[in-house]
Amino acid sequence: MSCTIAVAGKGGTGKTTICGMLIEALSADGKGPVLAVDADANSNLNEVLGVEVEETLGDIREEIERSESGEGIPGGMGKQDYMQWRFSNALIEEDNFDMLVMGRSQGKGCYCFVNGLLQTQLMKVSGNYRYIVVDNEAGMEHLSRGLLPSVDILLLVSDCSRRGVQAAGRIAELSRELNINPGVTKLVINRAPGGVLNEGTAEEIKKQGLDLIAVIPHDDMVFKYDCEGTPTAELPEDSAAKAAINSLYKQLIK
Repeated sequence: MSCTIAVAGKGGTGKTTICGMLIEALSADGKGPVLAVDADANSNLNEVLGVEVEETLGDIREEIERSESGEGIPGGMGKQDYMQWRFSNALIEEDNFDMLVMGRSQGKGCYCFVNGLLQTQLMKVSGNYRYIVVDNEAGMEHLSRGLLPSVDILLLVSDCSRRGVQAAGRIAELSRELNINPGVTKLVINRAPGGVLNEGTAEEIKKQGLDLIAVIPHDDMVFKYDCEGTPTAELPEDSAAKAAINSLYKQLIK
């Protein structure tokens, strides 16, 4: 049975970098097969992992929704079979993990039927992986639609500001409203100067009722890799951020 780890937080907190480094840690620890899911239309998980993306599931969903008359679908092939074929082409296979990029639908119509097809394909493949790691947007759109597997671990990522922690608190509340019901919900504070948690931030964490699991220090090496276009999942072992995330990983994965 697979374990699903969902990573969520407002934009700019570094959640995508943390998500990618957790995927790298799982792969390096022999916990594969791992499925990486980029469910944030504004994130670049593929760049963190060094993966080229040609097509998203959102692109496929748009294409099939436009083909109500069957136009564009090969003769003798129904929508279900066509979705399965296109879905398999969208699955990016790497040496240590596979990856799906959800993307986003651009149209204004109802996607209920196509979403159902997509959910069926995701259900089929999810059982093939020991771990599924999902990089979500703050609104957790795809989880709220039921397109992704249930969540075992929800990691909320914030910067070290009060506003960031408040945003994490709102996401935690949203997860309850959506009945996502993760088995474990933890808070990660990212980019803390010197790796030290500010007293005001600690106070806000307590006020929000969040369970802090890790404080990731600010790391100039992460910034350097990002500017150079080097996958941050490949950070060296002497990176302060990587060391902290490896420690986080050991607490999450027993």
